[in-house]
Amino acid sequence: MNLSTLGLATTFSLALFASAAAPAAAAAPATASATGGLPFEAKPVGTFKSPWAMAFLPNGNVLVSQKEGTMTLLDPATGTRRTVSGTPAVSSKGQGALMDIVPAPDFAASKRLYFSYSEAGPGGDSRVVLASATLDQAGGTLKDTRAIFRGQDASTGGHYSGRISFSPDGKYLFFTSGDRQLLDPAQDPRSTLGKVLRLNLDGTPAAGNPLAAKGFHAAVWSYGHRNLLGIAFDRQGRLWEMEMGPRHGDEINLIKPGLNYGWPRASNGSHYDGRDIPDHAPGDGFEAPKVSWNPAISPGGLAYYDADLFPKWKNSLFITGLSGKSLDRIALDGENATKADHWDMGERIRAVRTGPDGALWLLEDGPSGRLLVLTPKR
Repeated sequence: MNLSTLGLATTFSLALFASAAAPAAAAAPATASATGGLPFEAKPVGTFKSPWAMAFLPNGNVLVSQKEGTMTLLDPATGTRRTVSGTPAVSSKGQGALMDIVPAPDFAASKRLYFSYSEAGPGGDSRVVLASATLDQAGGTLKDTRAIFRGQDASTGGHYSGRISFSPDGKYLFFTSGDRQLLDPAQDPRSTLGKVLRLNLDGTPAAGNPLAAKGFHAAVWSYGHRNLLGIAFDRQGRLWEMEMGPRHGDEINLIKPGLNYGWPRASNGSHYDGRDIPDHAPGDGFEAPKVSWNPAISPGGLAYYDADLFPKWKNSLFITGLSGKSLDRIALDGENATKADHWDMGERIRAVRTGPDGALWLLEDGPSGRLLVLTPKR
């Protein structure tokens, strides 16, 4: 799909962001001020109440989830939008939300969506839920909605995670389950908290998961994670994951089956009350992150980029910053990852996706968060 198909080709030059970033230090990723301004133009195509995630459909429409439980279907070419009916009840207290949305690999034929949300449990508890449904675009309705996986109940209001990615062959679904601010369950073999899970498309544990024979929950693919807010495969089929650290120590990890990523026994950050956490170190038995941030950027979203619109950025990860109010590019080279660019966006950025035309699409955080389309600067 090209830009003219979306009706956006002549209007991307609007609303270019200014940057107040300080000049980059030597060997640091380039900032807007260091490179003479942002290398892209940003056009707003819609505003949403506390948007959380987005998904592109084959006809060019965009689905946007919002914190309180609303799913909106937007035609970016015309600005026409409608609220999708049939969404389940969402507990949006704390960090709860209607979270990720990902079309099934065979969406063009099946119209099947997968999405995640936080659900109220007994006695004030809550849990993360993975669900599937059929989208009737003409009617703007979810049908045959089914909860296919439910995480463990917890009394805390955060670290649901709930990010979704399909394996390159379309046979499996990878799902992130946060530690729910409980720390120790991330190391508990029987718990699904603080884990990357590999599931069948019906939500059941996939056969052959690497730790099942060692007494782990049958769905566990990797463990020792905190709040996993992004997961994506690269073009070689490697699985990359991004998680928000404690006080600093945000991470990019290369996820490999059966490995322990250390939380809460190792982190490049510290506890919020100032208590130290041992940094990742060679020989500690934990898989260290490929990239980490200290000070934190509070990452909100992750996308893999391999499109042609920004040819110099092929084979990169893009990371959004909430407290950082930023967009970061991470260059990939096999199993290596390097900080490449850091841009001050002036607003908290919740999510990023690669659009069907190769543009980068961002969602700002907050009560009037804009959907932005980034294209090369003319």
